[in-house]
Amino acid sequence: MIDQRYSAGLIVTGQDFAACGWKISLADREREGYSSMWQAFSSAARKASEDNRPSHGKALWLLADACSMMLSPKSLNEPFKPFMVMEGRRSVVPDDFSESDIAFYAEIVDAIDDAWLKARVADLVWLKQRPRNVQFALAAIDAYRLIPLDTETWVRGGHECWERAISLARMLKAGAGTRLTEMEAAILDTFNNSTKECGFLGLWLADLLDSNGFGRTHSSVIAQKLNILAVEFEGNGDLHRSREFFDAASRWFERSGDEAKSAEMTVAVAEGWVKEAISRVSSDQPSHMVAASFYEKAIQIYRSIPRSQRAIHKGDERIAKLHRHMSDAGEKSLDELGSVKTPGIDISELVENSRKSVAGKSVQDALFSFANIYQGARVNKIRTAAEKILQQSLLRRLAGSTHLSRDGRVIAKQPAAGFANTDASDDPALWAQMVHDYQILINIVVHGDIWPAHEVLLQEHRLREDDFIGLASQSPIVPRARERLFGKALHAGYDRDFTVAMHLLAPQIEHMVRFHLKNAGVKTTNLDIDGIENENGLSTLMGLPETETVFGKDLSFEIKALFCDALGPNLRNELAHGLLDDDSFQSTHAIYAWWMGLRLVFNTFWNAARKAESDKGAEESNDN
Repeated sequence: MIDQRYSAGLIVTGQDFAACGWKISLADREREGYSSMWQAFSSAARKASEDNRPSHGKALWLLADACSMMLSPKSLNEPFKPFMVMEGRRSVVPDDFSESDIAFYAEIVDAIDDAWLKARVADLVWLKQRPRNVQFALAAIDAYRLIPLDTETWVRGGHECWERAISLARMLKAGAGTRLTEMEAAILDTFNNSTKECGFLGLWLADLLDSNGFGRTHSSVIAQKLNILAVEFEGNGDLHRSREFFDAASRWFERSGDEAKSAEMTVAVAEGWVKEAISRVSSDQPSHMVAASFYEKAIQIYRSIPRSQRAIHKGDERIAKLHRHMSDAGEKSLDELGSVKTPGIDISELVENSRKSVAGKSVQDALFSFANIYQGARVNKIRTAAEKILQQSLLRRLAGSTHLSRDGRVIAKQPAAGFANTDASDDPALWAQMVHDYQILINIVVHGDIWPAHEVLLQEHRLREDDFIGLASQSPIVPRARERLFGKALHAGYDRDFTVAMHLLAPQIEHMVRFHLKNAGVKTTNLDIDGIENENGLSTLMGLPETETVFGKDLSFEIKALFCDALGPNLRNELAHGLLDDDSFQSTHAIYAWWMGLRLVFNTFWNAARKAESDKGAEESNDN
C-alpha cells in the first residue's frame, strides 16, 4: 500500500506539478524505462520533504507511484501491477489512488511533454476516473506510440508500451480512428529497416506483429526479411540468433501458404543445433552432455516437419544419423559426470547461504545459482537411507498400511513386504519409505534453499513472461511449440502464482515425458477393445522400463514420486481431477515442482550461453 509519506488530506494541483522540478529530476538520471523514472521521482520527493516543501513532495511522490507499477499490457482488467509483493505487503496499484490523486493526474496530462510520463499518467486517468473520458485513452495511445521502436528502448520496456497502445486502440474500436492502422504501418516500417546490427529487434517486431494479428497481407515479405537476417547471422557465426530468425521465418512462410519454404527454414533451425553440437565438442571446454542435448533438439525439430516435406529433405535418414551422433555423445558424457557433496548444516545457515548465493549477481548468474541451489534428489541415497530405517524398524517392514487422502478416501494400500533385495518399486515398504523421505527432503529444500533465494531474486530482478518464454525456446528438453506454455508456467511461478504455474506445468511435464519417450522409439499408446489407440497417462509412462534410460534414475524417481504416485503429492492426478484446493497450490510440493521445471529448462539454456561466450573469447584471443 501507499506509505504515509505525506498528509492524506494534502491536495496538490497543476501549479505544484509545474514548480516541483520534475524535469530536472528526470534529466539527472540516465533513462532506463519506468524503473529509473520511479527512482528519480522518489529521490526528488524525499529531498522536497526534507526541504519542507510538502506540496512539491506529494506531487513528486504521485509521479513516482505512477511510474513504479509494472505494465501488464495483455491484461484488460489489471494492466498495472505492483512491482513488489512480499510478506503480505505490496507496492502501489491503481486502486490505492484517491479521487483527488486521479484529479491531479487529469489536470497535468496536457502539461507533460515527456512521452513515457504522459502515457502512464493519461492511462491511469482513463483507467480510474469516472465517468470515463475517451480523450485520456487517446492521449495515452498517442504518447505510447511516440516511444521509439529501437533495440535499446525495447529492452527497457518500450515494447510493453506499444502493446498497451494497441490494446487500448482495440478497446476503443472506431473511437480510436486510424491509430491501429498507423501503428501497424509504423511497426512494419521499422521491421523492414532493421538490420543484423539491431540484434533481435527484427525478430521482436515480427513477434509483435504476429501476436496482434498484424502483417497478414505482408506474410511473405516478412518471412523473406527474417530469412535474410538469419543467413547474415549464420554467416557471422551467431548460431543462436540465426536459429531464432530461421524459426520465425518458418512460421511466417507457413502463414503465407508456402509450405516448402517453411520446411526449408525448419531444416535450417535443426541444422543450427547440429552445428552448435559440433562446435561444443570441439571447443576448449568440450561437453558431450551438452552436445547430446543439442542433437536431441535437432531431432525434435526434424520430426516437426510434415512428412510430405520431410521426405524432400531426407529427414528420416537425417534423424537416424543424428540419433547415432546423440547416442555417441551420450556415452562419452558419462565420463563428465561428477558427484556433489553437501555438508550437513542447520536450517538457519542454509537460509543465509541460499540468500548469498543469488544476491548481487547479474540476472543470468543469479538464475544459474537459483536453478542449481540444490542438485536434485539422488535416488540411490534416498534408497540407502530408507533401507536403514526399515532395518531398524522390523514392525514397519512386516506390517502393511493404508494411505488416506485429505478427504478421508483410501488412495493406496501397502501390503507387508519381504526382505528380498529387489528394486524399490517392487518392494512396497521400501518404496513407501523412499517417497516419505523424499517429501521431507523437499520440505527442507524449499524452506532452506528455494524460498529464501527466490525472495532475493524478486527483490533484485524484474523478469517478464517473455524472458521465460525465451529460456524455454532455447532448452532442448522443451518440445517444439510448447515453449510459450513452459515459459508462461515458469513466469507464473516466479511471480509466486503457483496456482497458474501448476495448471500449466503439470500437463506440460507429462507431454515432455511422452515426447522424449516417443523420440527414443518407445511405444506410448494402448489399444482398447474397440481398436481405438489412446495415449498412456504419466503414471503408465513412468512405469515403462525405458523411462530411466531416457531420463536417468534420479529425474525419473522425482517425476514419479512428485507427480504420479498415490503415496506422494500425486500432483498430476490430483490436479487433473480437481482435487487440489487453493492451499495445495501454495504447498512446498508445488513450489518444488515449479523449481524443478525451471531447473530442467534453465540449465541447457545456460550451457548454450556459456558456450557462446567461450567461443567469442576464443575468437578475440585469435584476433589478438
